[in-house]
Amino acid sequence: MAPVHGVKTITTNVGWSVLSKTATFGLKFVTVPILARLLSPDEFGVVAVALTVVQFLAMIGGAGLTAALVMQQDADEETVHSVFWANLAMAVLMSLCLYVWAAPLGSLMGAVESASLLQVMALLIPIQLAGDVAYTLLAKRMNFSKDAMWSTISESAAAIIAVGMAYLGFGVWALVTQLFSSALIRLVGLYSAAGYFPRLVMRPRKLKPLLAFSSGVMGSEIANFATFQSPMIIIARMLGLADAGAYSVANRFASIPNQVVLTAVMGVLFPAFSLMGNDRKRRSDALMLSTQVTTVVLAPAMFGLWAVAEPAMAVIFGPGWAHAWPVLGLLALSKGIITPCSTFIPYLKGTGHGRALFWSAVIRAVVTTAAVALAAHFGNLVDAMIALCIVNATTLLGYSWAVFRVDNIPFGSGLLTSSRSMINAMIMAVCVRVALPPLHARLDSDYLELAAGAAIGALIYGALLLVTERVLLRKLLQLVRTRSTVAV
Repeated sequence: MAPVHGVKTITTNVGWSVLSKTATFGLKFVTVPILARLLSPDEFGVVAVALTVVQFLAMIGGAGLTAALVMQQDADEETVHSVFWANLAMAVLMSLCLYVWAAPLGSLMGAVESASLLQVMALLIPIQLAGDVAYTLLAKRMNFSKDAMWSTISESAAAIIAVGMAYLGFGVWALVTQLFSSALIRLVGLYSAAGYFPRLVMRPRKLKPLLAFSSGVMGSEIANFATFQSPMIIIARMLGLADAGAYSVANRFASIPNQVVLTAVMGVLFPAFSLMGNDRKRRSDALMLSTQVTTVVLAPAMFGLWAVAEPAMAVIFGPGWAHAWPVLGLLALSKGIITPCSTFIPYLKGTGHGRALFWSAVIRAVVTTAAVALAAHFGNLVDAMIALCIVNATTLLGYSWAVFRVDNIPFGSGLLTSSRSMINAMIMAVCVRVALPPLHARLDSDYLELAAGAAIGALIYGALLLVTERVLLRKLLQLVRTRSTVAV
């Protein structure tokens, strides 16, 4: 019988995952601006384009089999080994294809210079996919503390190596080495933590029950990938590598809060929702609580970054990147708008609603790609980012409707509950944006302006939170007290 995991278990594992991401947050907060000062926009653009191809092929190579393995509660050792070898075989095939066709792919992506990088980075595909089964075993056990530890070690070590190499003048190879270092260290750590060693066992019949679910998951993952990566490809082809580099740097920095919270939450919630089965009340409670908490944390960070984007760009990245502050601000705004949807994908995935997940992802991918392409064609990089904000606002409504319909939650009340903290963050950000121009003339310092904006935003958001989210705060306080009592 599958173990029962409720809100307390989920919050514990989310806590471990968030802790690992937070441990690397400070280091990334420092290393991304350092790398931006040491490398040019073109260098960032070339690596970003090459990485887009690698990640896409790695996703196809995985074929969604490990996600299906999470859903299969009674998977035996033969099934686990078969998934490992199937993943590895596809990874090697994808890697060879990328090596052979690196030049035409680089040209197609609008970055002919990336061909040699693509051939080297093709080796990342088998390294990344080789660790999927070990991670899946940890996820099935809801043992995220060990994954948290190795994620922290791998990301931290890789970031330090990249900064050192960039300082010594290795250019784009500093970023490439960062990717390989992180992947290799985490691979070794996952196998050590999971206690898994693959045996030479391959039973195709064991894979057959997994294929129905995995094909739907793979389709939605491809669509989601297109949503997040198509702007990079469009910008590189239509606006040039310099704009692609500016987008890459701004996106890397604006994505740090998401990497801290969302990757941790999504990684835990998928297996948690899958283990809840048909217990709709527990699922609904976990869905709404996790959505509210992630929105409370992420929305003020993203909208706040939009409000202080101009001084933040000058302070963090230096005068060479100051012109790109509207890109940073609009990217943060687009991510802030979508924060209530952070738990929806793992919910649909974990509860077996593959069709709803697939079509939601496909529609979002098509609309995002078309909107950004049209904006880039008729305008510039800033216009493309504005289009992304509009698409994400529409996506919020669409995903909310799909998820609340699946769980029989009234759309109006569900949307208000999940988005209330986002609305608070929007009000806070507008107030900060209005307050900054008068302060700019008086303070005459980007550092002081940034600090003043952050302080004003924290006070306003804190006050709004106390007024509108008292029920949620009491619930969280009760959870903390309960866990403290149990620990004693």
